[in-house]
Amino acid sequence: MNNKNKKKKITVLGCGRWGSFLAWYSNRIGHSVVSWGREDGIFDELKKTRKNEYVKFDDNIEITSDLKNALNHGEIIIISICAQSLRDLLQHVKKFDIKDKKFVLCMKGIEEETCLRLSEVCIEAGIEKDNIAVWVGPGHIQDFTKNIPNAMVIDSHNFALTEELVDIFKSDLIRFYYGTDMIGTEVGAATKNIFGIIAGALDGMGYSTLKGPLMARGAREIARLIKALGGNELSAYGLCHLGDYETTLFSKYSNNRAWGEAKVKGEKFTKLAEGVATARAVAKIAKKLDIEMPLTDTVNIMVKDDYRPYDVLSMLFEREITTEFCS
Repeated sequence: MNNKNKKKKITVLGCGRWGSFLAWYSNRIGHSVVSWGREDGIFDELKKTRKNEYVKFDDNIEITSDLKNALNHGEIIIISICAQSLRDLLQHVKKFDIKDKKFVLCMKGIEEETCLRLSEVCIEAGIEKDNIAVWVGPGHIQDFTKNIPNAMVIDSHNFALTEELVDIFKSDLIRFYYGTDMIGTEVGAATKNIFGIIAGALDGMGYSTLKGPLMARGAREIARLIKALGGNELSAYGLCHLGDYETTLFSKYSNNRAWGEAKVKGEKFTKLAEGVATARAVAKIAKKLDIEMPLTDTVNIMVKDDYRPYDVLSMLFEREITTEFCS
């Protein structure tokens, strides 16, 4: 499917793995694309060669480190950077005229210092609430570039914006669904990375069959959290969370899963694993709301130097027995 009959000007802020995919994908379906990045090794290589280890950019994708130029181009501004860096970027973005821009957040996390969802960070930065959307769900760039399709979800506080964005970005490669629960969609997307880390630990221990129970209990844990925050607990069982587990818990491409496996094996893993900071943020929220979240607590134990995986697993199994759906 090609969207050339409704061509839009798209700016993608962030040129890492997912950001470069979003620029490549938006161009693939017929939009005019500018890819922005800070001048560093990743950006410099992309600017010089027009490719990275994941994608090769067509000549009609503009690559720039000029934020003003990038923002001026885009009717729709996609942001795909480290979740913990969003606030800093927005301090620069808000210096320009952005009142008519639509912002689409394509990263998964919760701000560690404030425990805010990323859309809330945007609102604090002065972006109009009805102009903010999130795009989340399963999918790895390595599969998409092989024309392996997947399903994802776009959500916002403004359903008209949700419908508009789905229409703009739908294709034969991605089937979208309309999200109707921003709290659940954002929290679900962010927290699935927590369980990706645990899945990697299970792989490293040779206990991969426990990833089935992890999926079930992890979704239940997050359903409780979403409900306590005022969202729809069923979102935990949708594309934003449970639907995204396959790419995180089982894929060789998942940074969070790889981080957990490396930790168990005593190896170094240098790529970004958003689940680490998210686990710390969620633990703060759980304490404030008095919610029991043993799996999230497990990740916070894992980051410590004296972490003993088999002891932690025993701790989980020795918890008080209860009925499956009461907690």
